[in-house]
Amino acid sequence: MLRLAAAGARAIVDMSYARHFLDFQGSAIPRTMQKLVVTRLSPNFHEAVTLRRDCPVPLPGDGDLLVRNRFVGINASDINYSAGRYDPSVKPPFDIGFEGIGEVVALGLSASARYTVGQAVAYVAPGSFAEYTVVPASIAIPAPSVKPEYLTMLVSGTTAYISLKELGELSEGKKVLVTAAAGGTGQFAVQLAKIAKCHVVGTCSSDEKSAFLKSVGCDRPINYRTEPVETVLKQEYPEGVDVVYESVGGAMFDLAVDALATKGCLIIIGFISGYQSPTGLSPVKTGALPAKLLKKSASLRGFFLNHYFSKYQAAMEHLLELYARGDLVCEVDLGHLAPDGRFIGLESVFQAVDYMYTGKNIGKLVVELPHAVNSKL
Repeated sequence: MLRLAAAGARAIVDMSYARHFLDFQGSAIPRTMQKLVVTRLSPNFHEAVTLRRDCPVPLPGDGDLLVRNRFVGINASDINYSAGRYDPSVKPPFDIGFEGIGEVVALGLSASARYTVGQAVAYVAPGSFAEYTVVPASIAIPAPSVKPEYLTMLVSGTTAYISLKELGELSEGKKVLVTAAAGGTGQFAVQLAKIAKCHVVGTCSSDEKSAFLKSVGCDRPINYRTEPVETVLKQEYPEGVDVVYESVGGAMFDLAVDALATKGCLIIIGFISGYQSPTGLSPVKTGALPAKLLKKSASLRGFFLNHYFSKYQAAMEHLLELYARGDLVCEVDLGHLAPDGRFIGLESVFQAVDYMYTGKNIGKLVVELPHAVNSKL
């Protein structure tokens, strides 16, 4: 028996495959889709990535979901991935994009024990910069609805939550410095530190960002374009800060090291200022670093989310609970103020990455993938 979808759509199910693959319930899944593919290794996203328009829509296996992406997240490290810095053994062409949220449009039989067609799910897995992505049901995250706010938590929110919980040892009264505080992950570091009853200092690059930081509880926003961060820290925090959540690198890293209090801890979650360079690094003053740390009994800790997936589910559950209670702002930047307007469609991923590196976004950069109404879902 063969069921057919609308004209031009894929043949949905034949019974020889039915034990592996559940019915699309009449949804018109096209034969082909658009997706972004890394076709050469480069930190220049435009050079590395190609929009391909006639790729086969993938089929989910027994334990998989086929997700029709509605929103995808932009991360500073997208260009590290396109440059091949995370896994040098992977050669082009390969898919790109770390996170997405959308609806399940098809699923394998085993996956149907926990999910249904039409259900909203979010996920962290390579290949989200596509109209459709196959996601193992084991790593999918049920979402209350397809809202971009849920997307902000997947990488940016959990990075802040897990790193501060595991490495930051936050407690009431501690002074916490967050660099790039109005960005995708900085916004969460600020709020989570405030929830822990810390005093929070946040660096940013505009008055609009300062206003946003105040709105989410930041005690002392510093617009580094109008105030020297080093001077503010020395004058207002002469004893130093206890924890630094650092994602900028370069001169900001050097400044943050100097601002550490006795027994302070600097958590490195990135160094965006260097990602576009051939090496991916920004020069830092490492020569005196051992002496500086020793003098203060201070520490540097690196944090890479992939090493903490055992903590991931609990982190997501906690963030979702905070958001549901109204205790967490998940600021989304869909490009309303970008030069070319809102980020809509896969082709606008390029503009969104460029916009991130201008440093003008407030909150998490998200691209919307609209879909024609060609489905019964």
